[in-house]
Order: sequence, then C-alpha cells, then structure tokens
Amino acid sequence: MPRGAGRRENVADLIDEGSLIEYGPLVVAAQRRRRELADLVERTPADGLVAGLATVNGDLFSGRDARCVVMSYDYSVLAGTQGHQNHRKKDRLFELAEELRVPVVFFTEGGGGRPGDTDTGGVTGLDCLAFLWWAQLSGTVPLVGINSGYCFAGNAAILGCCDVVIATRDSNIGMGGPAMIEGGGLGVFEPTEVGPTSVQSPNGVIDLLVEDEEEAVAVAKRYLSYFQGPIDRWEHADQEALRDVVPVDRLRAYDIRSAVEGIFDLGSVLELRREFGVGMITALARIEGRPVGVIANDPAHLAGAIDSDGADKAARFIQLCDAHGLPIVSLVDTPGMMVGPDIEETALVRHCSRLFVNGANISVPMVSVVLRKSYGLGAQAMMGGSTKAPLACLAWPTGEFGGMGLEGYARLGYRKEIEAAGSPEEQERVFREIVDRLYENGKALSIASWFEIDDVIDPADTRRWISTLVATAPTPERGARRRPNIDTW
Repeated sequence: MPRGAGRRENVADLIDEGSLIEYGPLVVAAQRRRRELADLVERTPADGLVAGLATVNGDLFSGRDARCVVMSYDYSVLAGTQGHQNHRKKDRLFELAEELRVPVVFFTEGGGGRPGDTDTGGVTGLDCLAFLWWAQLSGTVPLVGINSGYCFAGNAAILGCCDVVIATRDSNIGMGGPAMIEGGGLGVFEPTEVGPTSVQSPNGVIDLLVEDEEEAVAVAKRYLSYFQGPIDRWEHADQEALRDVVPVDRLRAYDIRSAVEGIFDLGSVLELRREFGVGMITALARIEGRPVGVIANDPAHLAGAIDSDGADKAARFIQLCDAHGLPIVSLVDTPGMMVGPDIEETALVRHCSRLFVNGANISVPMVSVVLRKSYGLGAQAMMGGSTKAPLACLAWPTGEFGGMGLEGYARLGYRKEIEAAGSPEEQERVFREIVDRLYENGKALSIASWFEIDDVIDPADTRRWISTLVATAPTPERGARRRPNIDTW
C-alpha cells in the first residue's frame, strides 16, 4: 500500500467519488538542507497533509451546497506532524474556505509541531498564520474535526477549534504528548495514558464518540448535512403517541428522548455531547426536512434542574445554531437552576448566566414547548430569557408554571400558616393543600388564560406548530457571518 493511502482512503470515503480537487500534492517536507529530494519525495508526500476541495452528500445536495474543503494529516508521514509546508497548505485552504464560504472537514491525527524542518527561514515558527486563520473561520463556516488514534499539541489545537469533535474510541487527545510531558519534567507516560476517550468524552471534549474510522466518516457526513440545507424526503412517527410521553402523575420520571424522537423526522436526531452535562440534551434534527437545533431538559437527572455543565452545553450549542442559521426548538421541563452550597462551588452563577446572554442575543428563531415543569430562572433561560422571547411559547396539558418550585414556594411564602397548623402531621396536611392550590393556579391552562404563554396544545399538534413557524421565519443567508466566533466550550 502506498504511503498515505490510509488517510486518502478516509478522504475518499467521505467525499463523492471523483470530486476532489487536491491542492499541493507535490509538496514535500521543508528539509532539503538535510535530505535528498528523492528521499523527501518518497517519504514525505504532500508534506503529510492531504487537502483540497470536494463535494460531500452530493446525493442530497447539489452545487455549492455540497462543496466542502477536506483536509487530513497523514500519520504515516513523520507521525502526522505539522511541518512548515503543510502549515502553508493549511493557510491556503483556510483562505479558500473563507472566500467560498464552504465547510471544512479535518482529519486531525498527528503528533503536533515538527522539530526538524530546515528550509523555513525562521527560528521559532510562532509567526505561522495557520492557527490565526483557522480560529478566524469559527462562526463563519462549519468546522468538523475527525480524529482516530493519537492527536497531540498543535493537532489537538486544530481539533479543539472545531464546531464538532468526532473521535473514535481508540483516540488519545491532549494538548501535550508524552515527549512534551516528559520534557516539562512532569513524568513519563505512554501515549495511551494521555487524554483517552474515557476521559475526553464525559468531560465534554468529544461531541460524538464512535467505534472506528468508517463510522466516524458516516457520522461526519450526517452532521455536515444539517448545515447543507433542507431535504425533500422525510417521515414522522405517529404523533398521537406523544400524548402518552409525560405521565399523568407529575412526580413520575419519563424518557425525554422519546419526546425528541417522536416530534422530529424519523431517524433525523443526532445528539451531541451525550456523556457530558447529562441533564441537558443538545441535538441536531429535522422537521419536515428542515434542519433545526434542539435543546431539552432531562428530568431523569436532577429532575431536570440546570447545573453548570448543562448550562455550558446548551449555551455553546445555541451559539452553534445561531452562527450557522439553524432555528432552535427548546423542550422545557425544569424545576429551575440547581441550588445549594455544593453547586455554587462549580461557579453556577456565571455558567447559568451564559444561557441568558446567549439566548437573548441570537438571530435565529426559537420555539419553546413546555412538556411539564417550567419554573423560575431555569425555565426563562431555556426560552431565551422570557416566555415572550421565542416565536411561540407553547405548553402541553401537563405543563405547570411558577416563579420557583411549588414546594419551595409553599414553605417560604406560607411558613407562618404551616407552622400554625400544630402537629407535624397537620403541618404536612396544610403544606400539601397549599402545594395543590399552587399547582392548580400554575397549570398550563391557567397560565394561558393570563396570556403568559401563547397556547396549550395537544402534544400531537406539536410538529404542526413547529414546522409552521420554522417554515414562516426568514431563511438566513448562507455564509453570512452572524457571530464573531463559536465558543470552543
């Protein structure tokens, strides 16, 4: 097998057959002062970077919608390190992506900076432009990172700037590899000990964890499709089944994913960062073929209360959708922001506020649907700051609303009445009566009668509401820059 065939096979698997226009295939490593040209041609083809313009998902999209810049480090060439010439190739392709306003898919396996290039005309290489121009692409075009195997230092920095990180289970991702760690006097480690996926998936570095390169490519194509436009073919589940998703017993948990899967087109939901911030769901999906972003509270974790990781996860996802013109659907079931001394140690005050700041400043439409609990600041944050912020704030009949959780509201606001009841048993009876009364006042139908929300709907009618609003909203111009960047976290 020729050198670099593995990387080229990944690229060929990603793109439409015969569509690649390759840039710089004849480039060799900048080491002519220390090696013969024939040796460089043999051992450093393309200076370890396959790069060009191609089409992806051409069966679904045509013309410009399918265009994509594709890049791949080649681990068989000097361990996939970043040489002087492949930095220059990156510069060239990054400029191309910005000028054409097309996505970039980058296979990032490699060992970081390369010590050994001689034909550079410099000393440190800190004046290279690749990291500057790559970071400036954030928020301008979709950036998709795919990794398999070792990814350290500069390669990891490239990966970390991406909108989405797709990694195979055998990946090791770290800002410094074993040599750098040892050189810093921090100990001797095997490469497999640095940044394994058992660490990097639960901590939020990896968005999509897959088994192998074949699956990574398939997932990348699927992810990219949401940013290439609507599709004509779609199906949906039986909408009447949504009526049974939320139990009648308001204290019983349920599977929020059954609601997400039921509302959106069949097979269209792609969940991101599933192992991180598990109380919040972030997913790409389609409704009547149109791509949307979805955020949802998971009542199976902390009853849906929003913690720091969940807030970060949703806030960053909102930026992603806003940058690339995807409407946002928010499915709300939260008792509010998580509270308590322990959670404050996680800097919740600043983290949860990211939801407000980001949600209030988006240019894409949002639709909110309250499935059950909608309490306090957490509920407002899920809606962009207010029930009046989205294009529509709807509720299922199981919806319940309040300025804070009913139990806490009762204990704080009616403390004297409860304590005056006498025995503990009588106090509990009075407490339950107050909670029940508050619950009746806060039912979705009651709140809708005050016009604090727009309507209480049959769950089976959810798709119709969402699709109507999404179809009516102005279509954002593709390639228009809406944000200075997307937060990497």
